[in-house]
Amino acid sequence: MKPVVLVTRKLPDSVEDRLRRDYNPILNPGDVLYSGDEIIERAKGADAIMPCHTEKFSAAVIARLPESVRVIANFSVGYDHVDTEAARARGLIVTNTPEVLSDATAELTMMLMLGAARRASEGERLVRTREWKDWSPSFMVGTQVTGKRLGILGFGRVGRVVAKRARGFDMEIHYNDIKRASPELEAGAIFHKTPAELMPHCDFLALHCVASPQTVKLLNAELIALLPDGAIVVNASRGVVIDDDALIAALKSGKLTAAGLDVYNNEPDIHPEYRQLTNVFLMPHIGSATKETRIAMGFRAIDNLDAVFAGKEPRDRVA
Repeated sequence: MKPVVLVTRKLPDSVEDRLRRDYNPILNPGDVLYSGDEIIERAKGADAIMPCHTEKFSAAVIARLPESVRVIANFSVGYDHVDTEAARARGLIVTNTPEVLSDATAELTMMLMLGAARRASEGERLVRTREWKDWSPSFMVGTQVTGKRLGILGFGRVGRVVAKRARGFDMEIHYNDIKRASPELEAGAIFHKTPAELMPHCDFLALHCVASPQTVKLLNAELIALLPDGAIVVNASRGVVIDDDALIAALKSGKLTAAGLDVYNNEPDIHPEYRQLTNVFLMPHIGSATKETRIAMGFRAIDNLDAVFAGKEPRDRVA
């Protein structure tokens, strides 16, 4: 008998087709966002759950999941929406989908950098609202990306791909991570032991940190003060790594020229002042939103399910 898998969101057709072939999936064709209570109810009789980062598996939710559930195979690289300690205590296997979204997220990071630096949001609005009148030497002057210093906070898979793409703009790469990367992975990037030591070397700062208690509000007023005047900050990792009040204050004061954001605290109900600032380039959490990446994420999640139900250790186990 095929294992039953609760799928919490609408997935690409090819992913759902594979699930139908190998499992008994409980699908969500209407792409409704389920509450914790709804997940618990729909998981009755399920052997596994395949959620996204939009569903929250707190300790309370995990404690109430049906006993039949053995694995949470996330359709995401981040897993901060799952209380992994509670999962371990209950004996639940938790997996994620690393590697497959690195290119897409790096592309989005470059778009955030370029959009923020070249005032893309302002320019697009001017064209759409017919406020664009003429050309002048002082019109819509932005910041050049080419040849600048890029600081990367978090030099994991995505951070390293961002560095590779940024080298195409002749950027000088600086980074901070828990430990120094090998010379092969550094590829000439300059290591700094602490975030504070990294900040003065960042004309652009790209955040690629995991969400953890240690990274909550990591970019705060103290770190921002260490950035060069006029720096540009971009974030395609997790919203929690930014202290919103501190970033907004720096954008208002001119300490920072601009920011490009794809992720936020409390999304989609983001800090209202971001919407009022003209020097912020805003995207709706679409770092992995390419057809190729979303299919690869789904197949990677299913690969993990296949391993579990074959009695093997899943490749991407995080709990």
